[in-house]
Amino acid sequence: MINSISGIVSQKSDNAITIEVSGLGIEVFVTHDTVSELTVGHTAFLHTHFIVREDSMALYGFKNLEEKTMFIHFLGVGGVGPKSAMSILSTLSMDNIRRAILSEEPDFFSKVPGIGKKTAQKILIHMQGKVPAMPGESYQKTSDVDDSVIDALINLGYSVVEAQAAVQALPKDTPDTIEEKLRLTLQYFDH
Repeated sequence: MINSISGIVSQKSDNAITIEVSGLGIEVFVTHDTVSELTVGHTAFLHTHFIVREDSMALYGFKNLEEKTMFIHFLGVGGVGPKSAMSILSTLSMDNIRRAILSEEPDFFSKVPGIGKKTAQKILIHMQGKVPAMPGESYQKTSDVDDSVIDALINLGYSVVEAQAAVQALPKDTPDTIEEKLRLTLQYFDH
């Protein structure tokens, strides 16, 4: 595993840089911010994540460990590959990513090119508990009524992800009763 890389930046493109290390030019995929911050001819240090697939090998670079950790978490979401994970990190700031996760707002992720509403919900569900709240930060957890509605939807054959997405999509002014929330979540699936 290649955990980090340090060398002279010899080339830049929209989403990658080439770093010269002992005469070897290594392509590293990075966020748009990282591309703009690095200068050709100057030394760069990046934390990295190496991905080997049957048909390719790619090295992904990050300014800090928080960005790298977030990238690895995104890879654990079904439907999110390395390109989509880098797109999220290029589009949203780390603060916005944390805020979206802690306040359970999937719309932040839906704004990223290539990330639809269902994938945004999957990201949110997968990331719960992986981003600890900082002192003073708070977010709404599901209520007992919401948990009962989710259980009912699961018993009706919907997946956990679908059930949680339906409950999170409920309008804020929905009466806090199992019957009303269940009725509205079933309408959510009819759309």
